[in-house]
Amino acid sequence: MQKNPRNLQQRKKRSRKYLFIVVLLVLLIFVSIAAAYSAYYMKVPSNFWESMIPIPDGDKVSVVIESGMTASQAARAFEFQGALDKGSPAQLTKGLVKFGIDKKIRAGHYSVVPSDAWNLARQLRTLKPALLKAQILPGIDIFAMTDSLEDQDEKLTRQKFSEALLRDDNYPPKLLEILNELPDDEYTRYTFLLPETYMLVDRTADELVNAAASAWWKLWGEFIESKKFTAKQIQDAAIIASMVEREVLHDSECRTVSGVIHNRIKKNMLLQIDATVVYAWRLKGRKLTRVLNKDLEVESPYNTYRITGLPPRPICVPGIESWGAALDPETNDYYYYVAGKDGYHYFAKTYKEHLLNIKQARSEK
Repeated sequence: MQKNPRNLQQRKKRSRKYLFIVVLLVLLIFVSIAAAYSAYYMKVPSNFWESMIPIPDGDKVSVVIESGMTASQAARAFEFQGALDKGSPAQLTKGLVKFGIDKKIRAGHYSVVPSDAWNLARQLRTLKPALLKAQILPGIDIFAMTDSLEDQDEKLTRQKFSEALLRDDNYPPKLLEILNELPDDEYTRYTFLLPETYMLVDRTADELVNAAASAWWKLWGEFIESKKFTAKQIQDAAIIASMVEREVLHDSECRTVSGVIHNRIKKNMLLQIDATVVYAWRLKGRKLTRVLNKDLEVESPYNTYRITGLPPRPICVPGIESWGAALDPETNDYYYYVAGKDGYHYFAKTYKEHLLNIKQARSEK
């Protein structure tokens, strides 16, 4: 039988096509082997070889890089925490230098596939570290704060937070210097934490206290130094700020209420702050939503309806406006105030005016 020339030609074309595919596959395999060889043995492949190697894929591990770490320290951290499974920290450092991230590596959590030094550096070239959130709310007392922090992270336990508050090196040196030493109780110390949402590397109690105390000093330190406040003035301001925080709904009234408190202290008058009565009952395990006359009989150093002067300690974490009001109160002649329906206060210079204001406030409700 005579062969069909057309079929023969088609078979030749298919053969050439298959040959081309085989040659291409062999070439790709060779390139991959050469690239892998270069990555593993040469450690610093050329840009051409590097571009041919796929980024590692697989199960990831989380590595924590702390603030202030150098490239070599970070490399050792990656090895210690199980991300560097081939090669040495020195080789990883070399890779970080190659990609220009040795001086740009930031603190945070890095989620990476464990790999050799070069491929680990390649992953880090495009990764952004994750930071953990921890929030301190203004107006929160230490009991509610502890519950809130434990809800945010199991590492922020009551005991850990207490230990962190009592550790002096978590506070700015200048603050410690001015106060001579911080009071040895967490109920005062926690007022020197600025209420804010903090982005932390590892969300430990020490890290949170350090960050929040540093933020507080950054905000108020220069003002405190310029006014030459004494240790007692600062601690008294912390107590006043905490009362203002719980008494005032509208920030615009903070300095006015602080002025009233200062005026009454100068006259040796009872402060008669409802918020301190609420706190007094809080310490006894009872939660008040409204202060009645019978509640004013509570036996407590925080009952400012019975005890002259300031309570022994702050009653909550003051916010920025409250701290500002305590450190720089409004100069006024008011000695009384009562809240209206909208939360704004009526202020009075005399008790007679105050009674009229009470009548006016009650008529709104």
